[in-house]
Order: sequence, then C-alpha cells, then structure tokens
Amino acid sequence: MAPRFITLADVATELAISADQAYALVRSGELPAIQIGGRGQWRIEVAELDKFVARKYQETKARIQG
Repeated sequence: MAPRFITLADVATELAISADQAYALVRSGELPAIQIGGRGQWRIEVAELDKFVARKYQETKARIQG
C-alpha cells in the first residue's frame, strides 16, 4: 500500500525541484500541507500533490491557448 503522506523532500524529488522551492509552495498555500510532530515537520498528502499537478496542467493549458 502506498503512503498517504510524503515529506517535502519527496515532493521535491517528484517535481524535480529543490527542497526550498517545495517549502515555498507549502508556505504560500499553493500546495496544502500539515505540520506534525514535535519539530513541526511538514507532510503533504499524495492526493493533494496530485491535485496540485492537475491544476498546474490546467493553468499551463489555459496560458498556452490564450
């Protein structure tokens, strides 16, 4: 069974971006995430990452088609 939540490092790997860029997406609210644990580590639900990618496809399509 696939995990429900992934780390910022996992998001960065999936999107081929830096960890700082992944963190910026979370801090801006563009990519919904939760903080858990004593250190407040960020976790992103895989379903939310999938929705984010789908939105980005739609935004790109709209921009290209003008």
